[in-house]
Amino acid sequence: MNRRPTLLAALTLTAAAALTLSACGSDDSPKSKDNDKIAGVDAGAEKSASPSTSAPASTGRPKIELPSDVTYKFEWKKTGDAQKDAVLNDAEQRIKAVDMAIAKQDPLDKAYRFYSEGTAAAGSQKYIQEFVDHKARTTGLTRYYNESVSLNDDGTAALVYCEDQSKAFNKFLKTGKTDVTPVTKDSYVVYAGTLRKNDNGVWVTERLISERGSAKCRP
Repeated sequence: MNRRPTLLAALTLTAAAALTLSACGSDDSPKSKDNDKIAGVDAGAEKSASPSTSAPASTGRPKIELPSDVTYKFEWKKTGDAQKDAVLNDAEQRIKAVDMAIAKQDPLDKAYRFYSEGTAAAGSQKYIQEFVDHKARTTGLTRYYNESVSLNDDGTAALVYCEDQSKAFNKFLKTGKTDVTPVTKDSYVVYAGTLRKNDNGVWVTERLISERGSAKCRP
């Protein structure tokens, strides 16, 4: 089941490779082919998973602790540019912080709001709330690749990247059931984000949109 939905916006970003997104999406609903709902809850009980921890990169940054069955493969390469690498690092932490908020069932968790503001934070809050409403969380392996980052004259950064959700699913908290669904072109999502470095030196995501089934991301 695909967890990241379609959204009502379009954006053209000039990054290392320019990309236009239309009929796009953001972090605002659970993984679902139907976008609005989570299908099929079976009986059973979820066993608690031991958390994995992503230590804070520096003083003041939140510690990211996730269930052991929530894993990632970031294929983002070091650019050799300190600012661009910081953008990639903080974007990675935001992704993990959103899944931590889902696991904690807390739409206002401080960690993801540490790494996002504006419409990106609002979209993430809505996305997390839908998991809470369905009493579900994420599970499985999510892969991130085909990244492109550029620094703009206005102090912002543009980041485009792909997400492979083919091994990531929804897990229901009351039953322990994992909703495993077939892999389709919609399992591959392209994202475009705008980030700005705040007074604490953190690259916060201000805007994030996405599109499912993009040829840029499909194998």
